[in-house]
Amino acid sequence: MIRTTIPRALPTVRSVSRVAINVMWAASRKTCPLHYLYADPFKLRVSFSPFLFVALLLTHKTRTKIPAVIIRRRTYATANPTEVSSILEERIRGAVSETNLAETGRVLSVGDGIARIHGLTNVQAEELIEFASGVKGMALNLEAGQVRVIHSTFDRLVREGETVKRTGQIVDVPVGEGLLGRVVDALGQPIDGKGPIKSSQRTIVQSKAPGILPRESVSEPMQTGLKAVDAMVPIGRGQRELIIGDRQTGKTAVAIDAILNQKRWNNGADESKKLYCVYVAIGQKRSTVAQLVQTLEQHDAMKYSIVVAATASEAAPLQYLAPFSGCAMGEWFRDNGKHALIVYDDLSKQAVAYRQMSLLLRRPPGREAYPGDVFYLHSRLLERAAKMNKKTHGGGSLTALPIIETQGGDVSAYIPTNVISITDGQIFLEAELFFKGIRPAINVGLSVSRVGSAAQLKAMKKVAGSLKLFLAQYREVAAFAQFGSDLDASTKSTLARGERLTELLKQRQYSPLAVEEMVPLIYAGVNGYLDKVPVERITEFEQKFLGHIRTNEIDLLKTINKDGDIFKATEENIKKLIDGFVKSFL
Repeated sequence: MIRTTIPRALPTVRSVSRVAINVMWAASRKTCPLHYLYADPFKLRVSFSPFLFVALLLTHKTRTKIPAVIIRRRTYATANPTEVSSILEERIRGAVSETNLAETGRVLSVGDGIARIHGLTNVQAEELIEFASGVKGMALNLEAGQVRVIHSTFDRLVREGETVKRTGQIVDVPVGEGLLGRVVDALGQPIDGKGPIKSSQRTIVQSKAPGILPRESVSEPMQTGLKAVDAMVPIGRGQRELIIGDRQTGKTAVAIDAILNQKRWNNGADESKKLYCVYVAIGQKRSTVAQLVQTLEQHDAMKYSIVVAATASEAAPLQYLAPFSGCAMGEWFRDNGKHALIVYDDLSKQAVAYRQMSLLLRRPPGREAYPGDVFYLHSRLLERAAKMNKKTHGGGSLTALPIIETQGGDVSAYIPTNVISITDGQIFLEAELFFKGIRPAINVGLSVSRVGSAAQLKAMKKVAGSLKLFLAQYREVAAFAQFGSDLDASTKSTLARGERLTELLKQRQYSPLAVEEMVPLIYAGVNGYLDKVPVERITEFEQKFLGHIRTNEIDLLKTINKDGDIFKATEENIKKLIDGFVKSFL
């Protein structure tokens, strides 16, 4: 209890709380005279609340225990105005602005993976949008008064009326050598259980394709290890070669063989010969992707490969983004003077996913219900594969092997014709040949490479120059031979050699050959050394011949590999080798 020692200069206030009067019930058992508590309150210019004043009067008359009203003494600053102003200046200078401005909007409706949003006036096309629930989407349709956003999660995670905000970011993925040996999703997040990606670099997935001046003509060969491809449909580094055919005709096997064949160069120390590989699985089963990764690991090819998987169970936006993400990862090698190969397996499923998104976004459909810009979808992706100018841009390359699935061998459908017109050639796989046991089931008549012949090894070009033409003649003669029995000697010779060459071009899966091993084999077939070998023994001849040259003719193989050409002395050695081996084999 305090007696009234309040300074008379105390200002008048409107309530008890404004003069810091704390009311609490008295703990002591003494009664307090009223004048101890409110001695001359009007002279002190203290305004009590009416309720408290009445309560004090009642308790004074009845002499009961009353609440003790403790009046705290105020302490006043003794600093002069100069000191106060300097303190205020220091406080103002040290103030940190924590204002966070974000452009927000609100979800009007959601369904089928599409959210219709009001607001976000300044949003960019394909910008990442963050929902209040933490889900992220991508703005695709920028309309008057609203934005349509696709998201890659279940609709139940996004609610009507929910707040969304801009992130100011375009979709990007990690890039660099830290991704080698990893399996990631379309956003670059690891899905192989091996921990986080060890890469600090990121790049946007929708980058612009190189122009004309940064490019260079295709001049270096990209060996696939397949006799039929390297001999008749050669591929160069920086080329775009389409692999097209019906389902279950060996399209993926051709691409995987090309990846496995790079092992001999990637195990070496010469960086200019290494070819890093990116495999993009679009709309495939998870079990298929797991089996493919296991195959790469068994052949020790995963250490120089990246697998980007957007499986069939994932949303359409991820299947749409996966090829662009994989391309961005491959472009990092290209732009750093290295060489990379990317396989899109397959772009038909990406087109279907894009069609699904476009129809849900209310975009007008065109031929086969695909949107009008589906051609641009594939062209802007495949144009990013290029051979860069060595003087100005490091001389790196990105080679693309897109895969397209046809229906019943119809190459005149919308998507196949689009991609055929974009790429630099195609390898057409035929179901009929596949079921006949001709594997890889390459239809030589429909397969072509428009720029790869400039990059083909000179030794292979000399040996296989007439191979494609001869096989075309063989197919024509074989078609007529079905209707007639009386054939002349020349026709019979053409049929016999064509059968042996067809048998010679067969190859087991995951068994790529070096180009220096192919040259003597194809030389023997084209020049008639195998005409006396029975057709059913051609495969046996090939296996024994390869074993022989790998063991006894190492110098010859090194010469072909080093020179890259067949000179007269080398050709004589090849003739002697084949003559002697055929005689011993028969």
